[in-house]
Amino acid sequence: MHYDLPLREDKTQAWYKTLEARTDRLDYTITYDNEPAGIIGLLNINLQSKDAEYYICVGEERFKGKGLAKIATDLLIKIAYKKLGIDNIYLYTEVDNVRAQKMFVKSGFKKRKLLKNDLFYNGKNIDRYLYNLNVNKYIYDVGDPNSDLRK
Repeated sequence: MHYDLPLREDKTQAWYKTLEARTDRLDYTITYDNEPAGIIGLLNINLQSKDAEYYICVGEERFKGKGLAKIATDLLIKIAYKKLGIDNIYLYTEVDNVRAQKMFVKSGFKKRKLLKNDLFYNGKNIDRYLYNLNVNKYIYDVGDPNSDLRK
């Protein structure tokens, strides 16, 4: 994701308003102690192919390292499965974003391939990795067997 940090609540709320009618995405605010800490969601939701692109951004440094991203990711995956029937979630991350990559792996995402010069931002070519998550396997592996999340 390429935008200026820290995120501002007023700008984020105005942005959310522009998305209200969209059906191809889901967006949530991550909160900590009733304070906005970041954003998370799904883009390019395709109910035909049952897949979607994941994104997350935890804003200020004081919110990082608390496990918020992992908890929010787990909740989003379960929502994608239960409410949308999504089978596959994919994401892109910059090669240098090692901290996020560790969280993605802990959340069950698998690194699939390196995309060389995938983006051009601020005058630079950026390499990214493509990750994906088999949602059915995730629910089976981490979901409560007695939960209503399983089909």
